[in-house]
Amino acid sequence: MEKNSIHRLVTEIEPQMIAFRRELHRYPELSFAEQATCERIAAQLDRHGIPYTRVAGTGLLARIDGAEPSTRPVVLRADIDALPLEEETGLDYASENPGTMHACGHDIHATCLLGALIVLNRLKGEFSGTVLGLFQPGEERHPGGASLVLAEGVFDGIDPIAFIGQHVDPEIETGKFGFREGKYMASGDEVHFTVNGTGGHGGLPETLTDPVVATAQILTSLQEIVSRNAPPSIPTVLSFGRVIADGATNVIPAQVTVAGTLRTMDEAWRTRAKERIAEVIRGVCQAHGVTAEIDIKNGFPAVINDIETTRTMRAVAEEMVGAENVLELPMRMTAEDFGFYTQRFPSVFYRLGVAFADERAPGRLHSSTFAPNEEAIGYGIELMAYGALKFLA
Repeated sequence: MEKNSIHRLVTEIEPQMIAFRRELHRYPELSFAEQATCERIAAQLDRHGIPYTRVAGTGLLARIDGAEPSTRPVVLRADIDALPLEEETGLDYASENPGTMHACGHDIHATCLLGALIVLNRLKGEFSGTVLGLFQPGEERHPGGASLVLAEGVFDGIDPIAFIGQHVDPEIETGKFGFREGKYMASGDEVHFTVNGTGGHGGLPETLTDPVVATAQILTSLQEIVSRNAPPSIPTVLSFGRVIADGATNVIPAQVTVAGTLRTMDEAWRTRAKERIAEVIRGVCQAHGVTAEIDIKNGFPAVINDIETTRTMRAVAEEMVGAENVLELPMRMTAEDFGFYTQRFPSVFYRLGVAFADERAPGRLHSSTFAPNEEAIGYGIELMAYGALKFLA
């Protein structure tokens, strides 16, 4: 398949894809509530004669069979949910759903996947094999839509050639891509615990069992897991962003609640770290005469890109935009439920540049001012479509 043929088709549909992205952006929906988003995508698939089935409640799995269908498909994935933020971009197509915004680029992800499927559908008589397009809900919320898709058995008995996902990056200029082989993004588990003591007058601490002091000691001691227990070769982050001790200047509360996150890139250590967190909490509580309720929620596994799959996709990107426009990504301690797929299939998760070439700033991911360069959509469509065909060749 000629690269120029794909490029011409992408150029032809790009205006309508930008319009579709704006529609998604105007009407964002939160994780696992993407009913209207799903219907909008389904309407586009129907319009272009692309068959699909529903998955994970508010997701879709589209299918394109080439001249000779295959039992080993290429899977292209995009997430479709938004975030609980009030948009402050001032765009003409800004969110009309209060307190909800596509602040992580999932509207672009879904649009790029839709565009790639439209292109591949037009070319289906010219290639052999099968491409599946997964519009996945709930990436931003535990337990992750990817885990639900897999739990439904959608891919049971299927041996994908490659599982491909892309994510916008406001720190990379439009027209460029970023890749990393092997360990790329961290696992993400939620750590919740409540320390129960005896509340009372702040002037009479000797009559109480103070959960505030115990919690302070717990938080300090937990950091030693990273500095003293974590293998130095394994990146590990343990952070707590929510501590509620709802007393007063002269009132020690009876209870303190804490919530945080554990991030790492090794499954064996991830399991041991969660055990160690519980051990430390219980030990400090015993020393202070208080008790704890502990709830550590298993989140997303690490995103670990398959080396050969990543090299193949990177080569496609270099052919498309030139090697000088394909960057090496650093490891990052943010999490993505795409890690569930990397555990099971040869996968690659890469970055699509959405920064402007001029002084305009696209804003940061997960911020109320995130406004990426829409010119990136054409690049995202083309790499997904061209990459799928390269894996099928």
